[in-house]
Amino acid sequence: MLIGRRLAMGLVAVLLAVSVPTVPAQTARQELSAESVIETVKRRGVIKIGLSLFMPWSMRDRNGDLIGFEIDVGRKLAEDMGVDVEFVPTSWDGIIPALVTGKFDTIISGLSITPQRNLTVNFTDPYAYSGSTLLANSRLTEGFTIDDFNSPDVTIAARRASTSAIAAASHFPLAELLLFDDDGATVQEVLNGSAHATMNKEPTPSRELRRYPDTLHIPFDVVFDQTGEAFAVRKGDPDALNFFNHWIANHWRSGWLQERQDYWFTTEDWAGRVVQ
Repeated sequence: MLIGRRLAMGLVAVLLAVSVPTVPAQTARQELSAESVIETVKRRGVIKIGLSLFMPWSMRDRNGDLIGFEIDVGRKLAEDMGVDVEFVPTSWDGIIPALVTGKFDTIISGLSITPQRNLTVNFTDPYAYSGSTLLANSRLTEGFTIDDFNSPDVTIAARRASTSAIAAASHFPLAELLLFDDDGATVQEVLNGSAHATMNKEPTPSRELRRYPDTLHIPFDVVFDQTGEAFAVRKGDPDALNFFNHWIANHWRSGWLQERQDYWFTTEDWAGRVVQ
């Protein structure tokens, strides 16, 4: 009997030891879920999306309204969540700090996944893929090999804090790197002859080549540092990552993301809606 009582007491102690911690653990999970940006958006009825303007990801049409690939993605996301959408245009070099401080719920702005950025924010699975292309002034770079661009006598323009700027600095470390706040300014430097080349994400180089074939050329059939673009969210929000990842996967499977990317990146059907 003594052995039986001891065995029973031991089993009770084991059960208590196992069951007691589940209460605070369950509470912690509930609190974490309640603090998720997804729950905040549902309560607010609006998802706030941070973005930076650059064609054809996001831009303003002739009436000043936002259009572009990111705008389609953001509106579709809001529609599927049953909420309204508010786009928050933000300078590119300040977009991640603005997310961290809570100025919007997520970044959807052609933001490439990099280890350095991942130290500050979490990324979803990619919803788009792109890479950087070198677009050069034909007169200034006639006869250049790819190695010739890696020279102190060469100037390359790129958008500040972009993966294209990082790619230019990585592949052509000896060249002078000029940084600007938008892609249009980098192309203008090349057109003016103030820079030998610009490094930009597609489709900007191919589109500008079609516009200025007598001045510009793409000297090499090379895509530099091909990357995936993802939504960025604040750290510590597994619910947001779970929902956004499933949303992205669903719309890859349906073909919707591919269709929208093809429209904005491989056609010029939208070009008449913006000031060139």
